[in-house]
Parts: sequence; C-alpha cells; structure tokens
Amino acid sequence: MSETDFQTFYSEVKHMEKEDSVYTSDKQLSRLLRPGSTYANLNPFEVLLVDPEDTSETIRRQYKKLSILLHPDKNPDDRDRAQTAFDVINKAYKCLESEQSRAKALEVVEEAKFRVNRMIDEKRKKLKKEKRNEAVEEDDPMKYKHAIKVMTMKLFADYERKRRALEERAQEERKRKREQEIDEEEAKQDEKVFAKNFEESRQNRVNSWQSFSKSSKSKRKDIRPPKHKAETR
Repeated sequence: MSETDFQTFYSEVKHMEKEDSVYTSDKQLSRLLRPGSTYANLNPFEVLLVDPEDTSETIRRQYKKLSILLHPDKNPDDRDRAQTAFDVINKAYKCLESEQSRAKALEVVEEAKFRVNRMIDEKRKKLKKEKRNEAVEEDDPMKYKHAIKVMTMKLFADYERKRRALEERAQEERKRKREQEIDEEEAKQDEKVFAKNFEESRQNRVNSWQSFSKSSKSKRKDIRPPKHKAETR
C-alpha cells in the first residue's frame, strides 16, 4: 500500500469512527453490515470496539453491551440483519475469549505497530533530508493510536486474502490429485479388462487350434494312398 492509499484509508476509517461510537441498534447494525464489513469484521477488537490492551473483563462488558443492542429479539423489525450482526460479535468475542486465538490477534497488532513505527521513521528521514524541521502527524498519541488501528485492520484483511488464496490453491491441488487418482484407477481397470479379454481370446485361439489339429489328424487318417497295379505286357 502506497503512502497515498494509506492516508485515504486512514481518513475513511477516521470518519467511520465518529459514527461507530454511537451506541444505538441502527448505528451498530450499519457499522457491522456496511459495504466492506467482511474484511473490517476480521479484526475482533474493531468488531467489539475495544482496545487490544483492554482486560478480559472490559471486553466481556463491551460484548454484553453490544449483544443487547443487536439481539434479534430486540430488533423484531430487522431480525435477519440483527442475527447476522449478532453472529459477528459472537465470533469476535469467542476469538478474544480464547487465549490462543487472542494471542494470534495480538500478534497482528504487534506487526501493525512495527509497520507504523517504520513508516514514521521513513517520514522523519524524508523530512530530515528535505531539511524540514517538522513533526510527523503520528507524534500525536491519538493519531499514533489511530494509525496502528488502521494498519491492524489492513493486516487482518491482507492475511485473510492470503489465507483464502492458499486455501484455493490447496483445493485445486487436492482436485488435481484426485483427478490423477481417478485417471490411474481407470487406467488400471482398463488394463485388467484388456488382460481378461486377451486371456479369453488366447484361450479361444488355443481351443480353435486344438480343434483344428484334431480335425486335421482325423482327415489324414481317412486318406488312403492308391493301390499300385502291376503292369501288364
């Protein structure tokens, strides 16, 4: 992602955050089901609107707060969409409830921090090279935190795309191997049929030859040489 693309993404997420902070059923349904939410919802911290540093108890309370807003029974006029959103927050909570899956999610956050820090270093080097005595935008703690949040969302999306690509390749490979196995099985079956037919035809040829041989011997026995007649003078 180029600097321009990142800043565009950065601005879009920043704009969305203002609406996401409104805790009403309609706002939360729109947040979790809006276009592009498939990738945005891969980040369990973002789904539950919690910080990676939050405690398990804080995350649990936040999940309960959202689940009340999004429960299908609380949204009888929009039950289907509410059920979909409810499933999204359930999945996110289960991810963060498990120590193993939460650790993996935190690894993505750490990778995002590393990339943001590297990006900031590059900005500073560029300013220094241009002899501009200016601070980078991310020197502001809130903007730094936001940049990490944006990068985290991007990484979750990138990793999911890679996972799907790998799964598709693995599926294609399994399909190719299965087709090869079927071809080999059919070839073996063809060989068996050929061998069987050949054996049957060989036996028929043997039987035919034996019948021919017996018939020939019988005919030779029936043939009598002509009697020699003495010459008369």
